[in-house]
Amino acid sequence: MLAEHFDVDELAFVDSPAPSWNVAPRAEVLTIVDGRSARDGEAADDVRRMGPMRWGLVPAWAPDPGMGDRMINARAETVLEKPAFRTALERRRCIVPVDGFYEWERVGSRKQPMYIHDRSGAPLAFAGLWAMWRDADEPDASWLRSCTIVTTDANATMAPVHDRMPVVLAADAWDRWLDREVTDGAAVVDLLRPAPDDLLELWPVSPRVNSARNDDERLIEREDPLTLFG
Repeated sequence: MLAEHFDVDELAFVDSPAPSWNVAPRAEVLTIVDGRSARDGEAADDVRRMGPMRWGLVPAWAPDPGMGDRMINARAETVLEKPAFRTALERRRCIVPVDGFYEWERVGSRKQPMYIHDRSGAPLAFAGLWAMWRDADEPDASWLRSCTIVTTDANATMAPVHDRMPVVLAADAWDRWLDREVTDGAAVVDLLRPAPDDLLELWPVSPRVNSARNDDERLIEREDPLTLFG
């Protein structure tokens, strides 16, 4: 379904990754990139490829993958100022497709988890950046592909819950965001804006989502917030 929705040409995996309802940093997430592919001696063509990457950007110059734990998000307002993000914005942009995401609304001294998704039920296209890293001391080691999600100011729907939100790319922005020929980061920053106010729907969910050990479809079921903390 995701491959068809996002017009993906190639899948960079054999078996479909297991679904997750509670993705944490360092987990593998699906990403979509534009690349080039040549078959049967023909000239290379642009292809849209879907495959897994580790969540938490690990730049090529990072001393170890742990640096990615501090780079799960990139702020749209400063993405051109930070070297790791600027390089990726110029040459390695991706889409991170999701069904929904969580954010936590402060209610008194507690935080109420909320599930946010497209009110039409369609997948969301998060603006992402990616990088490749390999241990310099292990020349035969495989490459680690990792990504970060770009965030921006909250729209009117999200503002009561949090002051930030992921950048959600509209379908007519996918081609420009993924275009490998566009290497000027400043030429795509206009896409890094809040989603339309009427795009998203949200509702309260169980605090079970607060632990990454819990990962099942019940996490996204609507809960009565008045009964959650008993």
